[in-house]
Amino acid sequence: MKKKALAFAAAACALGMLLSGCGASNDAASDGGNIITAYNSEPQNPLIPGNTNETGGGKPIDLLFSRLISFDAKGNASNEVAESIEANADATQYTIKLKKGWKFTDGTPVTAESFTKAWSYTANAKNAQKCASFFSTIKGYDKLQDADNLKGDEQLEGLTVVNDNEFTVDLNQSDSVFAIKVGYSGFAPLPESFYKDPKAFGEKPVGNGPYKFQSWDHDNEIVLVKNPDYKGNRTPKNDGVTFKVYTKDEAAYADIQSGSLDVMESVPASATKTFETDSTVQAYNKAGSVIQQFTIPSGLKHFEAGTEEGTLRRQAISMAINRNNICEKVLNGTGTPASDFTSPLTPGYSDSLKGSDNLKYNASKAKELWEKANAISPWTSDDKLTFAYNADGGHETIYTAVVNSINNTLGSEVAATNPYPTFNDYRTAVSDRKVQGAFRSGWQPDYPSAENYLVQNFSSSAADGNGSNDGDYKNSKFDDLCNQAAAAQTTDEANKLYQQAQEVLLNDLPAVPLYYANAYGVASTNVSNFEMNWQNLPVYENMTKSK
Repeated sequence: MKKKALAFAAAACALGMLLSGCGASNDAASDGGNIITAYNSEPQNPLIPGNTNETGGGKPIDLLFSRLISFDAKGNASNEVAESIEANADATQYTIKLKKGWKFTDGTPVTAESFTKAWSYTANAKNAQKCASFFSTIKGYDKLQDADNLKGDEQLEGLTVVNDNEFTVDLNQSDSVFAIKVGYSGFAPLPESFYKDPKAFGEKPVGNGPYKFQSWDHDNEIVLVKNPDYKGNRTPKNDGVTFKVYTKDEAAYADIQSGSLDVMESVPASATKTFETDSTVQAYNKAGSVIQQFTIPSGLKHFEAGTEEGTLRRQAISMAINRNNICEKVLNGTGTPASDFTSPLTPGYSDSLKGSDNLKYNASKAKELWEKANAISPWTSDDKLTFAYNADGGHETIYTAVVNSINNTLGSEVAATNPYPTFNDYRTAVSDRKVQGAFRSGWQPDYPSAENYLVQNFSSSAADGNGSNDGDYKNSKFDDLCNQAAAAQTTDEANKLYQQAQEVLLNDLPAVPLYYANAYGVASTNVSNFEMNWQNLPVYENMTKSK
């Protein structure tokens, strides 16, 4: 791995978004024009980049905020706000220079401090931001993790402003993927107005991206309009994007068919057999990078992480699930059984890692492991493993099939579904650690890298509410292997270390991978330039509408 100017050469990393399911409403731009209406869920939180790690908020934030770099439809990185990003010899310091002339939509300039203050705010535990862990390799991060002894405005020690257009980043360890990680929306700059009233800002965000905020009618729609002052890499071909909130994907699909909704990045289970031949829609279905899985909290009774009983039961549950049957009969070919924790499109992917057999259906082995666990601590009639998911995202048929497969293999009293009405309700329960059982978890990458899937979901630094490790899994061996990969000299070396880290996960199963979701969705027939990117999302800025 080259160590100089490695913004586009590094084996990359960045945050992925927790996947949502979504909902239905009236469009704000019903008078027509070149406005794209898009399917979405109600965001879990106000629209603040550092506090958003799910797609309901992530999709509008991506269009509202430009970062140091941007990615094209295939995941290739290019400098955007950054003029250059250069690392020292061991990737422990980065020098970042900004292009001149960038402004927020309130007219204020985007400066080096717009980045350093925003990153420090997100990293500071007093501010309880969901993306805090992504700054954990920056020097001084640990000093900002004692919320009880912080005010919230303390700055990361490793960030130094040289002038308005240049700053340096000192890290506490080698991080060869940092130059790509900064393309994630959690690394977006913030204007000074944010700090005066973060709550108000989240309701009416001020960004520097290809679109600017117009309005947010909660549980109905988020309206973005083209930013006329934007001069970055993603110039919109339309006049705006209105994200419409749906609670039933069947309703959204019907609106696509009628032309009252323009695009959605999924289809309801009832349409997976027919959407590609449906003449009332434009269909898209290609290999994708999203993984769907479920997480079992590390402290859940009978499934405690690191214990013999917990490991046996996690492996037994995984082997009791017939993934092939789910992909063929429930998903109708829009998914592929998972064999690791990344995706087939991820550099370093392998379907033959040690422990991958734990992700294959094996009824007899599952029963054997379950009985071994029972010998340690019996499973009683009062015990039940529930599976939580959001009912508004088309997941009911999938988790019904998961539960049926487990019960058919291990006994009818083992598992049950636990649906939450909306994605917002569901994600809030997960974030607040109120789900007493397994829960659906999915990962949509922000750059095709194993680090993207592994560190942010399973590292100790991302646990305890500091990131996306919602199961609070902690394993020092896994952490050490990921740290070694971050300091690797070549991409191949890094990927081999990430594979070893995955083998730890395949044994422990902090989450149980189910399938890789294809990039599939539909658009109305009156729009042009419909395609989906390597994140399994529509390329909103390229779409246009026929008049």
